[in-house]
Amino acid sequence: MKNIGDLNFKGHMAMLGANVCWGLMSPVAKLVFASGIIAPIIMVDFRIAGAALLFWITSLFTVHEHVPTIDKLRLFGAGMIGILLNQGCFIIGVSYTSPGEASLVTTTMPMWVMLLAWLILHEPITLKKAGGIALGAAGALILVLGGKGAITGGDNPALGDFIVLMAQLSYALYLTLYRNFIKKYSLVTLMKWMFLSAAIVGLPSTISFIKITDWSAISIPEWIGVCYVVIFATYLAYIFIMIGQKNLRPTIVGMYNYVQPIVATLVGIFLGLDHFNIPKAIAVVLIFTGVYLVTISKAAPRIDR
Repeated sequence: MKNIGDLNFKGHMAMLGANVCWGLMSPVAKLVFASGIIAPIIMVDFRIAGAALLFWITSLFTVHEHVPTIDKLRLFGAGMIGILLNQGCFIIGVSYTSPGEASLVTTTMPMWVMLLAWLILHEPITLKKAGGIALGAAGALILVLGGKGAITGGDNPALGDFIVLMAQLSYALYLTLYRNFIKKYSLVTLMKWMFLSAAIVGLPSTISFIKITDWSAISIPEWIGVCYVVIFATYLAYIFIMIGQKNLRPTIVGMYNYVQPIVATLVGIFLGLDHFNIPKAIAVVLIFTGVYLVTISKAAPRIDR
């Protein structure tokens, strides 16, 4: 019993860390895009190629694991929907919309995870689970809609919101389909093959953007923003998410998306764009109460794949 509790605590802390990193990514990415030098697709390249390089370097200091061809093909699929499609859609979507609206769209992800887990893993939709997701969504809406505004807006919010929604759907599908498979290998083994697959497919299609980018015009603050996105919002965040995915049910993992609006609100308060008040305090309570209700809801039956 103690070991289970330790794993759950580890999983919850990992998910909290991942979503704090991701919550900061939207405003950071918008600030990087503001100059117009670094295109969104180039940021996707940075994320995928940078993380692939970091995970392969990390693998040099860990125990080597043999991965048969059939499992490499599965990891290729995971890399397509869990990394390339998810990251590409999110970064491109944020470039068209505002960080606030992007945060609002990310709050739909737990709903998609719950529905897909019900359809694919036969994880029951209990009253506690549905109620927890509803409370979390209500809290997230209060935070996002109650803010004074985004750091920067978007040129086509409707298109951007739709693309960000596609990112949520792809990641929800990844969390559901690969829940049990990822337990076969270590975190580093999984990540190095998934990111490599995404890089092999994604990078060749962006060569024209790489050629026209004025690399000498990129400022130091923009490079710092890129480093944050690659190291913290990708490399470390995916380490956290894999730890969480190994120890928690998909619906609980999805629920932590509601932490991102909290982070966005705190950034707004820090920058003087927002202020803390009673509605925001209520929103935070609703979000974490929702996470707790989903956590204590009936677990899904074990399905080995």
